[in-house]
Amino acid sequence: MISLLVFVIFLLIAVVMFVRGRKKIFGEDSVGRPTLNVKPIFRILGIFVVGVLISLFQPYTYTRVDAGYVGVKVNLTGHSRGISDVEYTTGWVMYNTWFEELYQYPTYQQHVEYEKEQVILKGGFGSHITPTFNYSLKPNMVTEMFAELRLPIEEIEEGWLRTAIMSSVNDVSNRWEVDQIFADREKFENAIIAECNKRVGMWFNVSLLRTNIVPPPSLQKAIEAKTNAIQEAEAKEQEALVAVADGKKKIAVAQADSAQRVINAAGIASALLINANAEAEAIRIKQREISNVYNDYLRAKKWDGKYPTTMAGAGAGILLDVRH
Repeated sequence: MISLLVFVIFLLIAVVMFVRGRKKIFGEDSVGRPTLNVKPIFRILGIFVVGVLISLFQPYTYTRVDAGYVGVKVNLTGHSRGISDVEYTTGWVMYNTWFEELYQYPTYQQHVEYEKEQVILKGGFGSHITPTFNYSLKPNMVTEMFAELRLPIEEIEEGWLRTAIMSSVNDVSNRWEVDQIFADREKFENAIIAECNKRVGMWFNVSLLRTNIVPPPSLQKAIEAKTNAIQEAEAKEQEALVAVADGKKKIAVAQADSAQRVINAAGIASALLINANAEAEAIRIKQREISNVYNDYLRAKKWDGKYPTTMAGAGAGILLDVRH
């Protein structure tokens, strides 16, 4: 943009010089014939050529640092390892390309996918991973990172950061057995994230790492067999728990039935006792109320109406028939 601006400025200067000096350029001789004065033309052409050369070779340029980026302007001939300024805001930045250089580093989340690599698990088993993860730069630490690495972010991703991530994956994998990894992959990958942030946390925040690990073919069947055995054992355990629960249920039902029978028997006995007490009480009441008349009535009720056929002896009582 600056080169174009320089070119336009010199072009305008040449045009103005041509307009103002056209009378000197296009004159007339003593007899009135038109003449051409080449000196002003050479001066105008010289200014135009100088403008073209300056626009082609001038060292200044404008670059915009977008939102979400940190600009690092490097003084190639300066001190402090070349860091002369850091821009934390968006906008246009002008710098001299002969003596300065501008790097832009994103501070928002970046997604990285690395190619498949082999890692060594605990026990010496090899396995393949295809790691993917997100990272973000710490804006206030960009200058320190540049002082150490002096590379653009693309080269850092494929160089220093890749080495740190893969070494973390290898070191953590070497502490995990293969069946533990696939039994609790989330915990395994969280352990890798923690290890990565220990190594790159001064400049980066690593998150959402996925190893996409694939078990070696020789162990795939063993893992499947162990998983099936664990599932079968868990199923048997569940069946045992169900059987115990059924047994307890049956015992409870039997106890409830026995208790109900006892309650019913007690109820029947209680009813019989109540009835017996009632009858006894009735008899006692009747005994209190029965009179001699009632006793005579009972004897009379039992008499069949026949008299004795023999006479009574001395002292015997005589029964007279007074009926008519």
